[in-house]
Amino acid sequence: MTHIDLLSRREFLRRREVLRIGGMALLASPLMALASCQKHASSSFVAPNGPPYEGSDEQLLDEIQRASFDFFWNEASAKTGQVKDRAAADGNDSHTMSSIAATGFGLTGLCIGDHRGYRKSTEIVERVRLTLRFLADDLHNEHGFFFHFIHMETGERWAKCELSSIDSSILLCGVLAARQYFADQEIQDLATTIYHRVDWRWMLNGGKTFSMGWHPESGFLSARWEHYCELMMIYLLAIGSPTHPVDASCWDAWTRPKITYRGIEYISGNDPIFTHQYSHAWFDVRNKRDAYANYFENSVKATKAHKLFCLSLRDRFPDYSENLWGISASDYAKGYTAWGGPNAQGGPIGPVDGSIVPCATGGSLAFLFDDCIRVLRNLRGPYREKVWTKYSFRDAFNPLTNWYDSDVLGLDLGITMLMAENHRSGFVWEQFMKDENVKRGMARAGFHPENPQTPSQPAT
Repeated sequence: MTHIDLLSRREFLRRREVLRIGGMALLASPLMALASCQKHASSSFVAPNGPPYEGSDEQLLDEIQRASFDFFWNEASAKTGQVKDRAAADGNDSHTMSSIAATGFGLTGLCIGDHRGYRKSTEIVERVRLTLRFLADDLHNEHGFFFHFIHMETGERWAKCELSSIDSSILLCGVLAARQYFADQEIQDLATTIYHRVDWRWMLNGGKTFSMGWHPESGFLSARWEHYCELMMIYLLAIGSPTHPVDASCWDAWTRPKITYRGIEYISGNDPIFTHQYSHAWFDVRNKRDAYANYFENSVKATKAHKLFCLSLRDRFPDYSENLWGISASDYAKGYTAWGGPNAQGGPIGPVDGSIVPCATGGSLAFLFDDCIRVLRNLRGPYREKVWTKYSFRDAFNPLTNWYDSDVLGLDLGITMLMAENHRSGFVWEQFMKDENVKRGMARAGFHPENPQTPSQPAT
C-alpha cells in the first residue's frame, strides 16, 4: 500500500468504519486497549496557568456557536452549498472533500444562525435554497440516498466511498429542520422532494435492520444498524416516511445491550460518546420513552459514566480532571480514530492516550450541562489560543505530548453547535419536532410521555 493509499484510507475511514474495525479488534483482544493506555502513560502534567474565562456561560456558548456558524458559512461551496468534511482551523484551507453529514449539520446551523442574527436573513435563505436545489436536482442519489463524501464543487463521488444510510439521515435531519424553520415555499418544496424520494425499504436489503450502506461496485455492505448507537434517526425517519415507510416492527429489530459502570446502568454498545448525542440533536425525546427506555436519561447516564471513566485514567493520564475530560471519535496524532469508553468490560475503546476531544463535552451540553461547561470554560480560558481557533475549538489535542490538531471537523463543530442551542433555548428541538412525519415516526415507534397522566399522541 502506497503512502497516498494510506492517506486516502485515513481520510475515508470515518466514525462508523473505524469503530466497526476497532471494535472487532477489541473483542479479539480485550486487554489490547488497556495495554495501549498503560504504554502511553505520563507521570507529570502541568496545567496552563492562563487566566480563567471571565464571560458568562451564555457568552461562551454564543462565541462557540458564532465561530461554528462561520465554519458552516465560509467552508461551504458558494456554488453548491455543500460543506467541507474538515478544514484548517485557521481558515486558510484548500480541502475540497465534502461530507453530506457536515452539510446536514450545516443546514441546521444556518437555521440557528438566522435565529440568532449571525448574518443577514436574505443571505442565509439564499444559501439554504442553493444547497437544497443542488441536493434535489443535481447531486447523484440512489433510491434517495447519497454518497458519504463528494467533491464540494461538482458533487462527484469521492473515490469509491459508500452510499451511506447514517450520513444521508443526518443530512435529512438538516433538510427537515430547514423545511420547518424557513417560511419560504421553495425551501419547503425542495426539502419535501429530497425526503419523499428516499426509498427506505431498499436500504433494508431484505432484512429488518438497515444496511450501513451500498457500493455500486459490490452492493450492500454486510454491516447493519443492529445495536443501539446513533441509529435512532434512521429508523424514526424511515418509520415516519409518508412515501416509502418501513414497518414499525423495525424499531424492535435492533438490540439494546446494557453496560454497568460504577453503579450506572445504561444502554450502549462498545461505542464512543457521540453515539449518545447525534439523534438527540434533532429528536426531542425528553420526558418520553418507548417500550424499552427513556433515551434522553440514558444519554445523561452515558455522559456521567464517560466522565467517571476519564477520571479513572488519571494515574496514567494526569491531564484528566474535573476541568478536562472527554474523548469521542476524532483526529489524533496518528490520524483518525473512534475512541472513548467505557466499553462493556469497563475499559477503553481504541488507543486512548490522554487526548481531549472538545465535542465530547460540547455534544453533551444538553445532558450534563454543569460538568460539560466546566470543561469548555477551561478550554476557552487557560488553554486559550492553544485550542481556540477561528472556528471554535480544534478537533482534538493532547497536552501531555503537546500535540494540537491543525484541523476542525464539520461533524464535531456541528454537534456542539446544535446541542449548545438546545441547551440555551431548545430551538432545534422545537423546530424539528413540528414536522408531522417526525411526530408520526416517533408515535409509530411507541414513544409516549414518561408521565402517564399526559395524553400521548396516537399513531397514525
